[in-house]
Amino acid sequence: MSVSTELRSGDGPLGGPTPGPGLLERWGAIASWQRIVVLALFGVFLLSVTRIVADTGQLTSSGTSGAALRFTVPIALAALGGVFSERSGIINIGLEGMMILGTWFGAYGAWQYGIWWGLVLGMLGGAAGGLLHAVATVTFGVDHIISGVAINILGGGIARYLSVVTYTTGTGGGATQSPAITDQDFGRVDVPVLAGGDVFGWTSPDLFGWLEERNWFFIGDLGGILKGLTSNLSVFTIIALALVPLAYWLLWRTAFGLRIRSCGENPEAAESLGVPVYRMKYAAVTISGALAGMGGAFLALVASNLYREGQTGGRGFIGLAAMIFGNWNPFGAFAGASLFGFTDALQIRSNEAIHALLLFVALLAAVFALRAGFVQRRAIPAVLLALTSVAFLAWYTFAEEVPRQFVTFTPHVVTLLVLGFATQRLRPPAWNGRVYRKGEAH
Repeated sequence: MSVSTELRSGDGPLGGPTPGPGLLERWGAIASWQRIVVLALFGVFLLSVTRIVADTGQLTSSGTSGAALRFTVPIALAALGGVFSERSGIINIGLEGMMILGTWFGAYGAWQYGIWWGLVLGMLGGAAGGLLHAVATVTFGVDHIISGVAINILGGGIARYLSVVTYTTGTGGGATQSPAITDQDFGRVDVPVLAGGDVFGWTSPDLFGWLEERNWFFIGDLGGILKGLTSNLSVFTIIALALVPLAYWLLWRTAFGLRIRSCGENPEAAESLGVPVYRMKYAAVTISGALAGMGGAFLALVASNLYREGQTGGRGFIGLAAMIFGNWNPFGAFAGASLFGFTDALQIRSNEAIHALLLFVALLAAVFALRAGFVQRRAIPAVLLALTSVAFLAWYTFAEEVPRQFVTFTPHVVTLLVLGFATQRLRPPAWNGRVYRKGEAH
């Protein structure tokens, strides 16, 4: 008779009951979408506490969340582009240059042929940059960083040259900007019942707006945030938001996505199983460029109504940081982009809200310190996070306002903080950044 070596219920040490799963195990057993909802609600709770203590309504107003969404979309599209490229093993530092191409071709397409053609041409312009990056890195084995930097420089140079050729003679534009794109829009949408609006002549209720007006703790804040996320939405924004779950489904639920990810993890094994590694890398990097170009088109066609030199403002690089923060996952990348979009939006809403953000960071760092110390049992990160919390709390307490220079660079400071705190849990694709030559495995 064989004796089972598995512990059954009640077979713990000294015959006692087997210890139940720990907090981390129970948290890990929750579905991903449930974890996202819980974390989002907890974030709103911290914002509510911050709003009450700092006495600033702009922190959770519908205006702030609506502006945050507009700032988030181009960063999120660049981050999604980075996910596709790096999941195939190609580092894409050139996202900024591809976004620049997207802004120029998007504005030109809308000016000449209509706003939807602007979206198409913006994506094609970014895809051309992605294809060039693929040729350099996949076919010729150029270092990924060098190729990406070259594309960033080339993107700006091409945009300036095309502007000089196209816009300087009697168009209302110039060497650094296109003519204004007037009387064209993708259309705006309010979610019925939740955010008001008219539905075939019927005036819909505005549930989230009503909750925001009540100004209740947490509930009012949640209503204000959701009101901004569901009202006056550009159709372009809705399309961009739909791409996040679509990208996840494509990469993790289809054979195409599995092939792309296998190229980023172990292209030699993928090749031995018949995966066309070069073709998959080309496809992934071209899609990456198209998404970055789409983000650039958003800046030219939705965030403004023309192309302007320097319009991207480093969003391609911030998108790359959001991708790393999100652990090379579309949903995580969107969460990182939302954080940067939120801090960007606070700049234009009020300086008081930026000052309140110091308190929010202090609370957030304190929560992470407790998690690191009591849940993960990691003493050094817990101490560092606790010190960070104390420093930001002291800054909030003793400073009446935040210097204007800090307000301007808030998103970049947050980028550094996020990447510093997220480093421990990051796992990039194993072959990311390495040159692959067909037939190396044989």
